Amino acid sequence: MSLRFEEIDWQPTPIGEISLRRRRHPESGEDVYEVKLGDEFLMSSLFTSGEIALAELALAELPGAELDVAVGGLGLGYTARAALDDPRVRSLTVIDALAEVIDWHRRGLVPLGAGLASDTRCRLVHGDFFALAADPGGLDPERPGRRFHAILLDVDHSPRHVLHPRHAALYQPAGLRALAAHLHPDGLFALWSNDPPDDQFTFALKGVFAQVAAHVVEFDNPLQGRTATNTVYLAGKALVTP
Repeated sequence: MSLRFEEIDWQPTPIGEISLRRRRHPESGEDVYEVKLGDEFLMSSLFTSGEIALAELALAELPGAELDVAVGGLGLGYTARAALDDPRVRSLTVIDALAEVIDWHRRGLVPLGAGLASDTRCRLVHGDFFALAADPGGLDPERPGRRFHAILLDVDHSPRHVLHPRHAALYQPAGLRALAAHLHPDGLFALWSNDPPDDQFTFALKGVFAQVAAHVVEFDNPLQGRTATNTVYLAGKALVTP
């Protein structure tokens, strides 16, 4: 039986102190994994519906096979795992700014870590997704100019609530155009948000992509005794005009 509460790892990082914790759910008895940045909760294995839907909704829109996918934000690995569960995905490049988070997976400290680290289709890259997205060289440091069929992003709480001020530029038209350049012409950008659909951000997406949709993902929140929601934005068929 696991301990009622355990701090598995704690590390100082350039954006603050990050910790990985495990606690036993009082009702189910299952282990719940949580990540905190300072005093702020970043993610929990108790709430993964939005992270999984990010991959499933995006990949469902893509035709064909032999898909190359990039993910911004590794976290507990649920988006990456859902992408790899699609047999059409031939390569997955997961970019995370925190080497500590990548190390958790490689050391098997999180439930999905060993499976992701050992999957030959999956490469975990230590890097700043936002800087790479703005760079003409693109998201794969080993293959400058590489394009992807899907780019999935789950780092900030929402386009309005970012973890670092420098992230905000990506959610503006110029940042979105730079990101779109790393997609194949029929590729798709998908974004997870903890906030309800945002008309202002949707408008920015429509200035760069020909097709835009915001999907509300509902899930049970047993801690609050209610149904909670996330938003997954899908944006496809990038326009060639600036």
